[in-house]
Amino acid sequence: MAANPNIIDLSPAIALTAELIRRPSVSPEDKGCLDVIGERLARVKFNNERIDFPPVANLWAKHGSGHPVLCFAGHTDVVPSGPREEWQTDPFEPVIRDGTMYGRGAADMKSGLAAMTIAAERFIANHPDHKGTLAFLLTSDEEGPSVDGTRRVMQVLESRPEKIDWCVVGEPSSGDKLGDTVKIGRRGSLSGKLTVHGVQGHVAYPHLAENPVHLLAPALAELASREWDKGNAYFQPTTFQISNLSAGTGAPNVIPGELKARFNIRFSTEQSVEKIQATITEILDRHKVNYTLEWFVSGLPFFTAPGPLSDATQQAVKEFTGLTPVLSTTGGTSDGRFIAPTGASVVELGVLNATIHKVNECVRIADVDTLALMYERMMELLLT
Repeated sequence: MAANPNIIDLSPAIALTAELIRRPSVSPEDKGCLDVIGERLARVKFNNERIDFPPVANLWAKHGSGHPVLCFAGHTDVVPSGPREEWQTDPFEPVIRDGTMYGRGAADMKSGLAAMTIAAERFIANHPDHKGTLAFLLTSDEEGPSVDGTRRVMQVLESRPEKIDWCVVGEPSSGDKLGDTVKIGRRGSLSGKLTVHGVQGHVAYPHLAENPVHLLAPALAELASREWDKGNAYFQPTTFQISNLSAGTGAPNVIPGELKARFNIRFSTEQSVEKIQATITEILDRHKVNYTLEWFVSGLPFFTAPGPLSDATQQAVKEFTGLTPVLSTTGGTSDGRFIAPTGASVVELGVLNATIHKVNECVRIADVDTLALMYERMMELLLT
């Protein structure tokens, strides 16, 4: 049976998750989520600083001083809800059913924000004079272009300079069970917008035309079948994928004059942007493709070697779940890609990712409360 979070007794972490879900913060909108979190942090004597780049909202909050700096990072923005008729409930009105809370952002990642906020409140109540600095870096620009969010805040911090030693990103990292997977890195992402130039003509007179589909086909076959590398102990092999391919006028008797393709390469630390670009252009040139090509780098691969941060993460997970999490670099990109290059160690630990970006997105209530306990334990292990 469904229950309204307004009228039942909820834990602090679940109540805060529900409050955040009610705010339709579709990227890049924040809809006051940072005000809600910031007010709670201010009550336990965090120094809050808004580093907004409108319409993007950013919060940098600190408690304590000096090093080590342990930062919890995350985002208030969510992806659009999609077709409303496919949702069983209002995506921006949290509903609890059978121990699970439904709503857009429930897993990605308003429950993570709630868990880290409640963990910080409890930790500071018990350890007001902890060593070093406990910090929060929150943005409303993770699901969007990721230009004016964490990327810009890190530039500001670097200019001061302020350094983060350890960063916990609250993205939903878990697979089947809470804590079964901890991300210690991510692959890089390089995209290309390819236009192949041909000559339009009648299909009955191919000698008077130049078909861009035929021009690209041999090169595309080589790119798609290429073994870029074998990966390494922590990274999957680099992969090449076509995401969009279009050509033609719609008429069955016309050879198209142009082909457009979008592709993406998810690459490991065995590769570099320059090496991948050189390989692709060499293959296109060798096959005599007449083309123009635009490149887009979404992020470089990053990796945190096992050490104090991953040790504390694994210990906290094991204490509350009995699991020893797998240290992984799989999945897409995250804002960790902007934090790691500054020298910070970065891990990602959050709830299950099974329903993120889907209709009827949800999170197990028990998992949110357990995640808050794990975050609090990590603070104890690293700052006391």
